[in-house]
Amino acid sequence: MDHDTSSRTPVTLLGLGDMGTALAHAWLAAGHPLTVWNRTPAKAAALTREGARTATTPAGAIASATGPVVLCLLDDTSVAEVLDGVDLSGKDIVNLTTSTPEQARELARRTEERGARFLDGGIMAVPPMIGRPETGGYVFYSGDQALFERHRATLEAPAGAKFTGNDPGHAALHDVALLSAMTGMFAGIAHAFALVDGEKDLDRTAFAALLTDWLRAMAGSAQTMAAQLESGDYTEGVVSNLAMMAAANDTLLGTAAGQSVDPRLLTPYMDLMRRRVAQGHGDEGLAGTVGLLRSA
Repeated sequence: MDHDTSSRTPVTLLGLGDMGTALAHAWLAAGHPLTVWNRTPAKAAALTREGARTATTPAGAIASATGPVVLCLLDDTSVAEVLDGVDLSGKDIVNLTTSTPEQARELARRTEERGARFLDGGIMAVPPMIGRPETGGYVFYSGDQALFERHRATLEAPAGAKFTGNDPGHAALHDVALLSAMTGMFAGIAHAFALVDGEKDLDRTAFAALLTDWLRAMAGSAQTMAAQLESGDYTEGVVSNLAMMAAANDTLLGTAAGQSVDPRLLTPYMDLMRRRVAQGHGDEGLAGTVGLLRSA
């Protein structure tokens, strides 16, 4: 390593799966002294050659930690097992294990009761994006804001850092909300390709470029919906109202039938639109469907 590690905050990392290993390489590359632990010790061998110190137990790794203790494990159960019986007094725990908001809040409560400070994180990146700022990857953090500010420079070494609030569950909530939107987008992309897939003379690559441009143009509707939800006026800034969109769904369904494509990826949302129109809100945009989802 070419970096002077004497002025860099030491990091203790528990968990060397694909994401944990990527984080480890990024902290080492940035010059942070690194202690690692993994249930399968062999995964630490390459990191040891790069200068990492390997701990034989989670308790030993945490006991020697003078900087953030980062957890990047399989699930919430794995976190509980690793921390079971370990002295956490005075330690800075940063949980980057994927969890639900309630699991993050409960973990915050348990660790703080044991004398630790706590941050939860939601990683908005895949392993190849870690340590490469040009890819735009980042991590949501929530919980102890003073702890976040204290370690911000260290946390930003692998990926950007965005603080979402003092509620420990908000990082996980932001993470899952964005992933939910992504899942819906993937469903729409799959449906779109299913529609054109039966056409022999249609260039899929050219179609993908058109699809990408269209989705990028439509992404701004998220800001419109946010403004409507904030103001409570769901007709604000509406260009195509809900009644028009609900009526146009018949064309989407007719085309799907004509192309022998199952419409079930789209019909649940179409049903919400139809319900909102039936309630007398055809002049709105799509913001009113949010309330229908919350009452489902």
